[in-house]
Amino acid sequence: MTTDTAIQIDDDGIDRRGFLKCMAWAGTGMLFTMNGGILSSFPLRSLLEGGSNAARNAVAASSFNFVQISDSHIGFSKDANKDVLGTLQAAIDQINATGSAPDLLLHTGDLSHLSKAEEFDALDQILKGVKTGGQFFVPGEHDVLEDGGKMYFDRYAKQSHGKGWYSMDQRGVHFIALVNVLNLKAGGLGNLGEEQLTWLANDVKRLSRSTPIVVFAHVPLWTVYPEWGWGTDDGARALSLLKDFGSVTVLNGHIHQVVQKVEGNIAFHTAMSTAFPQPKPGSAPSPGPMKVPAGELRSLLGVTSVSYVQGNHNLAVIDSTLAGKATEVQAVSIDNFTFAPATLAAEVGTPILWTNKDDIPHTVVDTKGRFKSKVLDTDDKWSYTFTEPGTYDYFCSIHPHMTGRVVVHGR
Repeated sequence: MTTDTAIQIDDDGIDRRGFLKCMAWAGTGMLFTMNGGILSSFPLRSLLEGGSNAARNAVAASSFNFVQISDSHIGFSKDANKDVLGTLQAAIDQINATGSAPDLLLHTGDLSHLSKAEEFDALDQILKGVKTGGQFFVPGEHDVLEDGGKMYFDRYAKQSHGKGWYSMDQRGVHFIALVNVLNLKAGGLGNLGEEQLTWLANDVKRLSRSTPIVVFAHVPLWTVYPEWGWGTDDGARALSLLKDFGSVTVLNGHIHQVVQKVEGNIAFHTAMSTAFPQPKPGSAPSPGPMKVPAGELRSLLGVTSVSYVQGNHNLAVIDSTLAGKATEVQAVSIDNFTFAPATLAAEVGTPILWTNKDDIPHTVVDTKGRFKSKVLDTDDKWSYTFTEPGTYDYFCSIHPHMTGRVVVHGR
């Protein structure tokens, strides 16, 4: 089940209804302040005129502050938001309007929608206008679609280790950038991998246990909702390496909504998207861009805190059929983050046609590496003809909780 609660703004007496009225695009960015080794977070809007005295006082007293934005999806142009450049610019304008230039800006992934050079170019042009001391990035799955992330890494991670991870020290705070979108498996979650976990263990070994640590990655390191791939399968191993430190903050994107929790010494925070909202965990058949009335888009994003409690949820049951002659093309529809039919029977020599009807790109990838589609954007099609009998399990490499099967019979 899910529960919604309004974000509480200290000392200004704004209730949820008033908050909705005065918050213009609140939550597209969060400001984090460091004071006496304690990290606190505030919606950027709380620093603007008429905002929270508590937020303003915290910034004035802080020794260090930074902002987080996420999931810009530059290149997305579907009904959920046809102007993602405009909404990203609104977030940047909000950062600049606070009157207190942050020391850093962190972007927690999905900078682009289809990993295209022109999308990265457009993002870079807007980010040139941010009044901040430095900008740091981690990739989302949409940033590494076609080339294993080479274009992304060449632009944003030249000084990183391994496949994009790195750390840095800023004003007494140790920042750790992790990458959990490169080894997505069928039906699985995000993944860090042994090489990165070994590097992380060595990286924190040298730190004093009183050092404040900020970890940022794209997919949440804790399991928010595994049915939608919202978690990291070896995230607990990474977190176990941080359990002895006094102050740890973990920042993520990917799920396009605020989810917060505190577990021991670790505070978790997932960020809003600057592009489009997604449904709350389990409240819809699947994740994906959530269309809302155009006039409400900016006010609806960033005003709720969502907590997930493990409970019952409906299963999507799809009937599969045995249909078609061997010479006919058989079809699989990709819609609502589902392959339909999930299991398809065909004879040797039958072409299978996949059509993406989602607003989000998907792929069709054999779990044993025997075939792999291009990235299929909305209305894109891809066909494959099976020449050998057998059972072929496949998945979407971008959203690995999506799985399907083709059972091929001999003539």
